[in-house]
Amino acid sequence: MIKRATDATDQAWAALGGDPALTSGIAYGGPVGTLTAALPVRELARATVAVCALAAAELRTACDGGGPLPAVRVDDGAVATAFTSERHLRVDGRAASTFAPLSRFWRSADGWVRTHANYPHHRTRLLAALDVPDVGEGADASGTSNVEARVAAALAELPAERAEEKIFAAGGLAVAVRTPQEWAAHPQGAAAARRPLLSVERIAGGPVRILSGIDGLRVLDLTRVIAGPVAGRTLALLGADVLRIDSPRLPESQDAHADTGFGKRSTTLDLARTADRATFEALLADADVVLSGYRPGALDRYGLSPEALAERRPGLVIGQLSAWGADGPWGGRRGFDSLVQAACGIAVTEAGPDGRPGALPAQALDHGTGYLLAAAVLRAVTEQRTVGGTHVTRLALARTAAWLTGGTITRDGGGGTPAYAAGEWLSERDSPLGRLRYALSPVSFDGGPRDWARPPGRWGTDAPRWS
Repeated sequence: MIKRATDATDQAWAALGGDPALTSGIAYGGPVGTLTAALPVRELARATVAVCALAAAELRTACDGGGPLPAVRVDDGAVATAFTSERHLRVDGRAASTFAPLSRFWRSADGWVRTHANYPHHRTRLLAALDVPDVGEGADASGTSNVEARVAAALAELPAERAEEKIFAAGGLAVAVRTPQEWAAHPQGAAAARRPLLSVERIAGGPVRILSGIDGLRVLDLTRVIAGPVAGRTLALLGADVLRIDSPRLPESQDAHADTGFGKRSTTLDLARTADRATFEALLADADVVLSGYRPGALDRYGLSPEALAERRPGLVIGQLSAWGADGPWGGRRGFDSLVQAACGIAVTEAGPDGRPGALPAQALDHGTGYLLAAAVLRAVTEQRTVGGTHVTRLALARTAAWLTGGTITRDGGGGTPAYAAGEWLSERDSPLGRLRYALSPVSFDGGPRDWARPPGRWGTDAPRWS
């Protein structure tokens, strides 16, 4: 491995408020040609993993009473494998399900639209917005389902931005595919460009908490899909007690949970019910970290705004994640990695020779933001050991996208045909779900863990209590 700093790592570490001298000791290596794209995806991915590992090494050293930091290593093969972990997952030999048929690009009257309908309620709202009945799942001679054909016909008659607003108004998920220039001129694009990659701030007082190690950290994980669960999965790897909490009224993919549920336990609580709310408050009373991955303000009515949490649990570290950020006209909208890529110009930049919108070689906004969120939490916990107080870190997929597309990340010239086999960074084990093949974590430092202490279980089946 080669010891060298990268500008992307330096930028991310500076955003986290870390000591700039620490990044020079990171060792990079691994195969060339990973995560090949028009944009510097490999460099972004490598940097987010590097700062996460560095933040973990820093906190480990602080918990051990000081001394030199453990050596941090970043392997591009491990990074690329982890950034596509959902594609490598096998459950008793079966590949995990990923995108639903209605989650894709469609031609509109004046361009392209990207929809997201992986969850049943999002599918229902998309079809309702387009006046397409959810019946007749037969297929034509080309294999296109009747529903898909009707959606295609409906979107072909609408201008892309009109489709975007019509579907959003019905509670569905769709964005017009924009060029980078169009996104820069859009109020939401401008809002994302004005904000830093991430923020970490001390918002209230609170006691100094001295942990004996990362394994003493208690984390309430209120996140879904990929980015937030990747952060929780990473904290669990490092030894934190991570309890994921979902609403029993929101469906979740067991395959998605199998990919990101390593090391965690999973339970469901309906915060609108008095008994479940009391259970949550009892968990919060002993928590060190709360991760939230819902739209800004969506959970405030349950007393989960940073200010309300700080009042009830002084000294908490709060990690907030959203698609678009809290600023701008889309601050309250739902979103996913694929939609952010389409809206902010990435899909156009990665388009193929035929002009059809493309995509990054991984859901890099999700995975990268997940490792940044874990890093921000670890850095906040380190700071909290000396200054106390309640700390909040805020991240958004759109801000990570702005970093990727902003021209500040230098390419390392290591392109070309992918020259690695992912098998070196895969493992297998038995689980309550069956025999799992899965990607190992790329977060690596001397003395750090290689694998998770426990495999994922069935979603929502654990008791709502700390280990």
